[in-house]
Amino acid sequence: EYVPSAHLSAACTCVAWAPAGARQPPGKDGPQRKKRKSEVGEVDKQLDILAIGTAVGSILLYSTVKGELQSKLDGGHDSRVNCVRWHQDSCCLYSCSDDKHIVEWNTQTCKVKCKWKGDNSSVTCLCISPDGKMLLSAGRTIKLWDLETKEVYRHFTGHATSVSSLMFTTVKPTNESKPFDGITGLYFLSGAIHDRLLNVWYIRSDRKEKNAVMSFTVTDEPTFVDLTVSEVKEEPVKLAVVCRDGQLHLFEHILNGYCKKPLTSNCTIQIATPGNDGDSTPKPVPILAAAFCTDKQSLLLVYGNTLQPIIEKVSLNTSESHICLVRDIQKVLSLKTDAAVTKVKTPVVNSDAKVLVPGIPGHSTAVKTPALGKEKKKNKRKPGETEESIEERLGALDIDVSKVKTPGGLPQTDSFAVLLVQGLESNDAEILNKVLNTRKENLVKNTVARMPIHAVIPLLHELTKRLQGNPYSASLMVRWLKSVFTLHASYLSTLPDLIPQLGMLYQLMESRVKTLQKLSRLHGRLFILVTQVAASQTVQNVPEVNQTAKLVYEDDSSEEEGSDDDMIADKDSDENWDEDEDEEEQSDEQDMTVEKEINGDSDLEPENESEEE
Repeated sequence: EYVPSAHLSAACTCVAWAPAGARQPPGKDGPQRKKRKSEVGEVDKQLDILAIGTAVGSILLYSTVKGELQSKLDGGHDSRVNCVRWHQDSCCLYSCSDDKHIVEWNTQTCKVKCKWKGDNSSVTCLCISPDGKMLLSAGRTIKLWDLETKEVYRHFTGHATSVSSLMFTTVKPTNESKPFDGITGLYFLSGAIHDRLLNVWYIRSDRKEKNAVMSFTVTDEPTFVDLTVSEVKEEPVKLAVVCRDGQLHLFEHILNGYCKKPLTSNCTIQIATPGNDGDSTPKPVPILAAAFCTDKQSLLLVYGNTLQPIIEKVSLNTSESHICLVRDIQKVLSLKTDAAVTKVKTPVVNSDAKVLVPGIPGHSTAVKTPALGKEKKKNKRKPGETEESIEERLGALDIDVSKVKTPGGLPQTDSFAVLLVQGLESNDAEILNKVLNTRKENLVKNTVARMPIHAVIPLLHELTKRLQGNPYSASLMVRWLKSVFTLHASYLSTLPDLIPQLGMLYQLMESRVKTLQKLSRLHGRLFILVTQVAASQTVQNVPEVNQTAKLVYEDDSSEEEGSDDDMIADKDSDENWDEDEDEEEQSDEQDMTVEKEINGDSDLEPENESEEE
């Protein structure tokens, strides 16, 4: 068992055994003979160097024979190492990382031999071709690289999610008529996370075909894949796939070109407990890994608990389509715990300290430490003493009732935060409506500030859902959004998948902002119309001015008086005519005057025109 010194800060992410050829430590005289694949069985005992990739980008080379760290490879990656693969012949090691690069290492000098960009996103898996001249790499799309020139030889469409396993299934091409260049005509297999299909790809001489030629379907995401390599034309490939649900699926298929439908497993293996002592129902035991033995007939199964797995050799009988092995793992897995040794210490609590109890945020309780003297006194009660009443005991618990009740019975901010978290977890519309429909800015801010970090993303999803509803609720949700983004911006910026999480919200805002300009124009026009209508109504509602004179001055000359009266009558008739016209053409009042001015046929007298204006 090896625990790296920095195992907490730099967790181990991937491992790979070195092939026998890479065994030679620096300084040995003479080059070591290259081993062929058929000899691997003989040299199994020599496989003692283990390459371990870490989460911080360094790679450790550990010798199991010496039981110590042999060397550390640094300076290649600045992010998590996803996969390490040894070259079959030379002492080269290939690694890929979340930093999008592939690195070729010289393990003798512990230096970077070559580094190149493998993908636009993180590279998750590698596989070296049987002849050692090509390298498969995959993030989501799969690329085949020429190791001499470090150029892409072929592209394959790959999977929708990150590829987790890549392996060649054939060593020689099935069509033997053409000369073999070491890669054309070979098949390889790929599996990805959250993908129930394992795809088989065929390397052609032309670059046109990029899709998978066949696929195998399993019940859940594959976690461990092993296969027997087909070395002869007619030999079928045997495939063992362990799924996340703890089942093992076995496939046997001769790779001979294109197959449209996904192939189902020939045999499924499960393990269960016998279920006889005490508990009558058998319980499933998860299979963790499976590998074919050298005879290609029997399997090594790893099952049970990850802390103490059981490894067993099982010979296969694939005539049955479903096999359930009964294994009593309870006897094997009884982990003994010594009750006498305890590392739990009772803390010494100061009387001034306030202890916060874990659980719901904002809830706390004072812990009272009774003095030793009092404790003894309680235990040994004198015969004459009466037992404490329940009221006194409750008093001693120090529950201050006045603190619990809030003025007016309104819920406080901390309880609002608690309610919000409960509503999000249980998806209770009633609780969420009660909390989210609050109008007080201050209450919204305080609630968002007091809510736990883990509830931020669920809250944003809930707000996005409600924003798509009616505009009234949207106006309330914007207040919450504003508070969340101002108070939890630093947390949100640390999330790696922030863009897909907030994509919907962003698109929603974009679409609303696009219509804003058009709406504001429409608002402007409507405002003009409404003001005009209101203005014309006020003109109508003005009370008529009393036209009778307050004072009449009579002059001697009766002729002049007569002419004056005529003038007044004229004016009156003019005014009446004006008002009638006004009533008929209220709405187009301005347009008409403009038209008349343009046409030059204004009937009105100059004085009356000014009056109307």
